[in-house]
Amino acid sequence: MTRLFARAALSGYRWVGTAVYPLVWSYLALRAARGKEDRARRQERYGFPSAARPQGPLVWFHAASVGETMSVIPLIKEIHRRGIAVVLTSGTTTSARVVAERLGDIAIHQYVPLDFKPAVSRFLDYWEPDLAIIAESEIWPMTIMELGKRHIPQILVNGRLSDRSFARWKKRPNLADAIFENLALVIAQSEADAERFSALGALPVMVSGNLKVDTDAPPVDNAVLRQYRQQIETRKTWAAISTFEGEEAAAGSVHLALKERNALLTIIVPRHPERCDAIEAMLVAKGLTVARRTRNDPVTPETDILLGDTVGEMGLYLRLTDVAFVGRSLFGEGGQNPIEPAMLGCAILSGGNVQNFRETYQTLAKNGSAKIVRDTEMLAKGVHYLLTNDEVRRKMIEAGQEAVHEMRGALSATIRGLEPYINPLTVKARLLPRDDV
Repeated sequence: MTRLFARAALSGYRWVGTAVYPLVWSYLALRAARGKEDRARRQERYGFPSAARPQGPLVWFHAASVGETMSVIPLIKEIHRRGIAVVLTSGTTTSARVVAERLGDIAIHQYVPLDFKPAVSRFLDYWEPDLAIIAESEIWPMTIMELGKRHIPQILVNGRLSDRSFARWKKRPNLADAIFENLALVIAQSEADAERFSALGALPVMVSGNLKVDTDAPPVDNAVLRQYRQQIETRKTWAAISTFEGEEAAAGSVHLALKERNALLTIIVPRHPERCDAIEAMLVAKGLTVARRTRNDPVTPETDILLGDTVGEMGLYLRLTDVAFVGRSLFGEGGQNPIEPAMLGCAILSGGNVQNFRETYQTLAKNGSAKIVRDTEMLAKGVHYLLTNDEVRRKMIEAGQEAVHEMRGALSATIRGLEPYINPLTVKARLLPRDDV
């Protein structure tokens, strides 16, 4: 279905009509069956609201999923502090839970309307945003065109373009010009990203750095953390986080290769928790004993794997170790963000497929806080080396935390870029009767 909308976008949505609706309904039903769609709130995907619009100025934020949502939370808090209402859309149930936990009443959460005209128009007619702020790489042509027709300023923050996305847009320069000229401002993560957006017709473009570096460290329930630490006792630990298919099997193989030499616990945190039943079955078939967080299974001396099958507890899993492999990099493509493990004091290992976070990994590798591995065998050697060389591990951890500190500043740069757009809304909000603010 994602490809369906992509083809629609590239053809200018000329063929999108009522014939598409059954396909869309089937798509949402399938996602709901897999736990990726909230059945009770499915109408939001068609632009029907489930909350009242506040009085006064309103900013619409859109963030695709958990990572993008986390990156804009400090920005949303700053907008809210100025008295401006916020509606935040995302596309996943996990991100909706994160919004409820981290933002509470600060923002109204809605699921993002599907990118075809009836849904987008219905959403915009109701919410009437004064400004639209899009996170990272969420380029939805119909949405952008509809915002442009209504003369609603739209700004891309923490913007990035992968190698693949840039190549696809470059093949369709006329469409790229028609889309990107609607953006009032692009605030890019890096100089390379800025050059790509400029090449596609975006103007103006500025560079802020990565907003994810300016977020707070992920929280933890200290009582749960103490409980697990007591259960783990003196065993060595390492974690494979944000893993994709194939990487959990690799982590299991690493554990089998190292367990005879170390009293070892391996923590596996898949990027998509709904895969965990299959992952557990695969690990058990390898002869490994698995404890699952959702079952509150205790970690006993016989436990090989702690399977982190919850959402929003990365702060727990990373505080249980100081060696982390970051997934979607050994099997899969693009990589996942290494900032959180660096922030929380982990020596970082990664596969080489990190195109989506190239500049971040270059910074971490340059100062010695991240190492790249080619395959499962090299991963096992890297984990063993770090677990048995305390001084090397300590230096990598310190270098990572230093790198995170040096990379900070994206939030203040982004706010400076947004000032011409949010200052008038701040004034407007202050002119409202007190009860409406």
